[in-house]
Amino acid sequence: MATQKMLKFVDVGREMPEKRSAEERSDDFHEIYQEFAAAKAAEQASRCSQCGVPYCQSHCPLHNNIPDWLRLTAEGRLQEAYAVSQQTNTFPEICGRICPQDRLCEGNCVIEQSGHGTVTIGAIEKYITDTAFDEGWVEPIRPAQERGESVGIIGAGPGGLAAADRLRRMGFQVTVYDRHDRAGGLMIYGIPGFKLEKDIVERRNRQLEEGGVEFVLNANVGEDISFDAIRGKHDAVLIATGVYKTRDLDIDNAAAKGVIRALDFLTASNRIDLGDEIPDYADGELDAKGKRVLVIGGGDTAMDCVRTAIRQGATSVKCLYRRDRTNMPGSQREVQNAEEEGVEFVWLSAPGSFVGAVEGESGIDTPINDEQAHISAVRVQKMRLGKPDVSGRQSPELIEGADYDEPAEMVIKALGFEPEELPRLWGVEGLEVTRWGTIKAEFGSHQTSLPGVYAVGDIVRGASLVVWAIRDGREAADSIAAYLSETAQVAAE
Repeated sequence: MATQKMLKFVDVGREMPEKRSAEERSDDFHEIYQEFAAAKAAEQASRCSQCGVPYCQSHCPLHNNIPDWLRLTAEGRLQEAYAVSQQTNTFPEICGRICPQDRLCEGNCVIEQSGHGTVTIGAIEKYITDTAFDEGWVEPIRPAQERGESVGIIGAGPGGLAAADRLRRMGFQVTVYDRHDRAGGLMIYGIPGFKLEKDIVERRNRQLEEGGVEFVLNANVGEDISFDAIRGKHDAVLIATGVYKTRDLDIDNAAAKGVIRALDFLTASNRIDLGDEIPDYADGELDAKGKRVLVIGGGDTAMDCVRTAIRQGATSVKCLYRRDRTNMPGSQREVQNAEEEGVEFVWLSAPGSFVGAVEGESGIDTPINDEQAHISAVRVQKMRLGKPDVSGRQSPELIEGADYDEPAEMVIKALGFEPEELPRLWGVEGLEVTRWGTIKAEFGSHQTSLPGVYAVGDIVRGASLVVWAIRDGREAADSIAAYLSETAQVAAE
């Protein structure tokens, strides 16, 4: 009987939720997709083929039971669909909004491979949990039994919060430390509101706090509180700091005035959206309004920057990327959204140097060699793709003599992130790191070289996806629970 509700992909076409027009959405930071109606969500879920080997599930880092909750949605059993979704994912409403589904579940959907168009998995996942919150199905965290052991979590991003949720539900006492004044990490300060509105993150933060998770904010480890103090206070510690050190350009004047870091730009914009006062935004340094903006990079952070600059009222926004469209790491869906909003992509291009002049002096369009000079243009080097590198992607090669100057008053570096030197910054001995500077942790258990200390997310993987951080946090929570239970048993003996 259930199968009669499914396998509709031959008769029913793929539809995403209605998207607000580019003209309308470019003026605000609200999410661009409307909500599915119940009938439309059920219709789109019914397109699932319920295949015997669900590639959508195997290609999801969390191995979500996607076919099951699609079937339940198609049958109108939304509360059960939410329960199934929540079993494997701590924050399904967030993953439904920001996961690159085109590279994960939807990109590996069987009916997509057969030419019928993928099931709109992410939009349905978002709809299920938003409905659950609206209907009051999301229950508060109430541990069946309290445990005396405590866990300190450094970092309130997706990995740390996922671990906090899971550990608290088991009854452990959990304290989350974060350097910022709000919990959420990049979900609150890095990802723009048009992809993830901040009340969605704050709603989960409230659930954790009301469930007994303690948050210690404005706590920069190594400055405001020592790592040893946190370790001494708790029975286990989880490091989930993420990676915040910006990769820089390998050119002589990479720090010219008017050249800013992507994270500074996005954080300021998100803080303004949250109602904060930001001096560097007020004086124009981090505000793109009225400026010709160039964003350097081709990942998801670059996409966030170009679309934010459009909303701030930039005169023009261009994205320089050294490879072509096919080889860019960012979501193709995001590229399409950006193009609709007026962003121009300049493929096979890289910055060679910055051009500018000292205010009040002549000499515009000369290479910047004065610390008071402000950028007026980027000297762009044209590239071509050569032989594949070690990753299998074609390496960009410089085309000699094809340079030109691209006018710009603001340049945003969105080149990715690297780990900070935590052992040095925190004064910790014995915390092993890899040659890339990430913390060395055991696969699966997430145990570091220090007893009772675990690490998850980008500080272990390098810059990665929110969904991978959630998976790591959930796995580490289980490892920490096993470690503390074993420790308690040994002490009892």
